[in-house]
Amino acid sequence: MAGGSSWSRPLNPCFSPCCFPFVSACKAVRIKCPKSGRNRICISRRKNMTKAKIAVIGAGLIGLSTAVSISDSLPDCSVAVIAEKFTPNTTSDVAAGILIPHVYPETPVPRQKQWFRETFDYLSGIGNSSEASEAGIHWLSGWQIFKTTPAEKMPFWADVVLGFRSMTEKELQKFPEHQFGQAFTTLKCDCPPYLIWMEKRLKANGGQVRARKIEDLWELHSDYDVIVNCSGIGSRKLTGDLEIYPTRGQVLKVHAPWVKHFIREGDGPAYIYPGVHTVTLGGTKQKENWDLASDPTTSKSIFGQCCALEPSLWAAQDIKVRVGLRPSRPAVRVQKETLFRGNEKLPVVHNYGHGGGGFSVHWGTAKEATQLVKECIAALETPSGKAKL
Repeated sequence: MAGGSSWSRPLNPCFSPCCFPFVSACKAVRIKCPKSGRNRICISRRKNMTKAKIAVIGAGLIGLSTAVSISDSLPDCSVAVIAEKFTPNTTSDVAAGILIPHVYPETPVPRQKQWFRETFDYLSGIGNSSEASEAGIHWLSGWQIFKTTPAEKMPFWADVVLGFRSMTEKELQKFPEHQFGQAFTTLKCDCPPYLIWMEKRLKANGGQVRARKIEDLWELHSDYDVIVNCSGIGSRKLTGDLEIYPTRGQVLKVHAPWVKHFIREGDGPAYIYPGVHTVTLGGTKQKENWDLASDPTTSKSIFGQCCALEPSLWAAQDIKVRVGLRPSRPAVRVQKETLFRGNEKLPVVHNYGHGGGGFSVHWGTAKEATQLVKECIAALETPSGKAKL
């Protein structure tokens, strides 16, 4: 951020966000703080300072949550979500939305656990509030079952979910083909409601949503200061990242309101996740499969496997088939980089590659991406920065 004026820090400044957006372009004045209501010496922006403009590519779970996090943390910035597809036509709309972590082999476990804990705590707050219904967030208890006892009986996330314990022999009688199980309570996000709620929140923060297909990140260079890439599987083409690949998932959405508990095979393909309006039955994990067409044979297999776990599902009605391509990667990419074209620079923050575990970690990765955006903006304010602000 360009500027030649200097200022000295007051002895008792107010550092609330309303008064302290960017220290390097501020001056000390005595005003009434809109947050505290008191007359204090506050840090106030110069009137001629331009807002940092941030573009988030992607309007699925990762794109919208990242945009909301940025707009919450940087209220003085302009945030726009730019995407070709919106709910109900995103990959996130196909997903069951349950918070049970997937393991990313090349992401350190402590980092994965931090992401999960931050996401669980964040959604717990929503789930315990009056916003829960509109946001599509609800608590869900159930069982993760195994045909063979796993070597690790206590996964890294066991102390984050509620009431994690091994199943009793009496509970396991419900699943005669399985010899070990875990019971716990977690959270579930229903889509489209959760995506719609986040978009509404973004707009309430002053953010914008624009329909546009982006073929090259440089298309946005002249209009935005920082680009945040949350394009999921689209990052393969957009960034040339060959580490990301599709994992095809086919699920059934059925009407079975009597099913109240989730059932998930920890060492098998079947899962049953009750939502507010439908129950999601799965599933498939077909690596490097780009086919978005539904397969009747696969649907029959999914339904049969789930009915074997919960026989009452034979009475399920209004069966719909959905297919999505999970954006899989050995490690989630939450990273900043600077692209160069001649003398021009383009600061980019990446947040993609969550595979089938996006709902479990989305707020944690959004917070980390937000911090990287802050670092990009700080770099732009230095004399060696882009000086667009």
